[in-house]
Amino acid sequence: MTREEKFMQEAIVLSQNGITQNDGGPFGCVIVKDDKIVGRGSNTVTSSNDPTAHAEIVAIRDACKNLGTFQLEGCEVYTSCEPCPMCLGAIYWARPKIIYFANTRQDAANIGFDDSMIYDEISAAICDRKIPAIHLGREEALKVFINWKNKTDKTLY
Repeated sequence: MTREEKFMQEAIVLSQNGITQNDGGPFGCVIVKDDKIVGRGSNTVTSSNDPTAHAEIVAIRDACKNLGTFQLEGCEVYTSCEPCPMCLGAIYWARPKIIYFANTRQDAANIGFDDSMIYDEISAAICDRKIPAIHLGREEALKVFINWKNKTDKTLY
């Protein structure tokens, strides 16, 4: 078994443990740095009443806490399923060097986890989206952006 397969097996075990313990859906993720697991997560959406508690998000939070950083440069993500749009965005913000995944988004859709509507919404014009989005308060909000732009002691990310 390769090192990559070993870490993927860890993610798959987490996905099974999550459903065995009734924590949430069948998804697991580990984050690896320097051949060591630094973050673990399984889907806990239903047990935590948190729609963002997908395995990848939970693992990213765990890894960042354990590493004391808000980015995962040099890390590898092993996830039991191709990341959904939310998790893919979070992974890109975390900046790991690679993503390994087992099941595909079609495999997930086949068991009731179909993200195609979200993919469609991302590419739709704001006025055509299923949940209305109203543009409001830009003038005041821009003042905060200007404050950020001019802040000399900010931490960039």
